[in-house]
Parts: sequence; C-alpha cells; structure tokens
Amino acid sequence: MQLGTRWSVGGAAPADLDAPVLGAIASVERELAEQGVDASTWRWTLTWLERRPVVELDDGTVIRVDAVTGEAHVHEPADDED
Repeated sequence: MQLGTRWSVGGAAPADLDAPVLGAIASVERELAEQGVDASTWRWTLTWLERRPVVELDDGTVIRVDAVTGEAHVHEPADDED
C-alpha cells in the first residue's frame, strides 16, 4: 500500500484519479449536501493498493475501483452493518 494524499470535502481531488473515481467522489459529496450533512471538517484520504486507488472519507465511506471493469464502487459504513 502506498499513501497518497488527503483533501477536504469540496476541495480539489488529486488530478491523477480516473474519471469514475472523481465521479464517485462528486456523487458522495452531492449526496451529503442534499442530506444537509455538515461535512465542512471532513477529509478524504487517498491510498493506493495494488496500483488502484482507495479513497476513504472520515465517516467511513470507501470508494474502490473494480479491477476487472474499472468501475468505481461506493461502500458506505451502513452497507457493512447488515
């Protein structure tokens, strides 16, 4: 695993992320805004695992890229409670 970087919600994501990941980040941030969540102090953390990005938000939301399809998948903390 290689540490990437951190940035604030609403801030500019690293330019080396692929469009599906950037789209997933934008989608999560849009959903937070629509729900009225104050995420002004939250940050994203980017790490690289087997040369693929793993992006995690302070609330536990994780975005991973499918190795086969290249699609970005959002896993929210509530997804793991079932």
